[in-house]
Amino acid sequence: MKYPALLPFAEILPLLEQFDTIIDARSQAEFAEDHIPGAINCPVLDNAQRVRVGTLYKQVGAFEAKKLGAALVARNIANHIDSLFADKPRDWKPLVYCWRGGNRSGSMAHILAKIGWPVIQLDGGYKEYRRHVNATLAELPAQFSFRVIAGPTGSGKSELLRTLAREGAQVLDLEQLASHRGSVLGSIPCAPQPTQKAFESSIWQTLRKFDPALPVFVESESKKVGNLRVPDALMDKMRASPCIALSLSTADRVALLMREYHHFVADPATLNRQLDCLVSLYGHAKLTHWKAMADAGEMAPLVEELLVQHYDPAYLRSIDRNFALFSQAHQVALADIAPQSFTAAALALLA
Repeated sequence: MKYPALLPFAEILPLLEQFDTIIDARSQAEFAEDHIPGAINCPVLDNAQRVRVGTLYKQVGAFEAKKLGAALVARNIANHIDSLFADKPRDWKPLVYCWRGGNRSGSMAHILAKIGWPVIQLDGGYKEYRRHVNATLAELPAQFSFRVIAGPTGSGKSELLRTLAREGAQVLDLEQLASHRGSVLGSIPCAPQPTQKAFESSIWQTLRKFDPALPVFVESESKKVGNLRVPDALMDKMRASPCIALSLSTADRVALLMREYHHFVADPATLNRQLDCLVSLYGHAKLTHWKAMADAGEMAPLVEELLVQHYDPAYLRSIDRNFALFSQAHQVALADIAPQSFTAAALALLA
């Protein structure tokens, strides 16, 4: 094969794990929005340079913009070779892509190939990868048999999913991928949510590695996890799938939530700011009461009130309506929130 070789994503996909390095040659901002899983960012034009070249193209012309761009690209590629690739052996196999598989990735692929590395350039670039993800997420969920872990807030759904994964089950943990626990209080400190495109890339990357002959365990999410939307085909398949109804005593649910949401226990002011989201449902008097409980350190009673008055009614209103087979759900009652209880439940489900 002559290098650099320009290949479509359909030919690259079966080889994706065989590349030593996947190089995203786009700017930092483009990479941050989404990228092929496992890629590293080596911009041939950084954020500011890309704007500078684009502005020159519009205001002066293509020739002047290309002269500037060529000089910047050459210096940036040289820096990447010096800092990242100088120690790579002759048989190092990189994949390079940019937005459309044009000048940016073409420039880097050309230079790497001239050095002697067997470099592949993605024809169509990120745009073609994104087209593949969109098309695949519309079809891939239908290939799997999902088992939906349902249960009211605090019943241990996320912990059971994590335990199932440790025991070798196929688990699609949408809340983990979305960096959000799925409720009005579900944001995770110091862990911003990914973009919608990056969320979909993570779902695609997870599902494509699963065996369709084995079940996939997933939580009974709503259409949105925080600010992110679950792809329609996946949501439709989940809602038509068999359910597992998880139950736990109220006292244990309170204890589990205080353990999982320890940041709110430690910082009542942050909790109170989040509770403001509920004012339209319960009014200022109720919110003032709940905030006073938080400020007084009455966290366990507050959590129980939120469960009984807000979360449980909302769960009961939505679960039967949205998950068609919930009335036939397999019942799983956890004895407590000790790790061995979750392990026993996971092993029973996998038996």
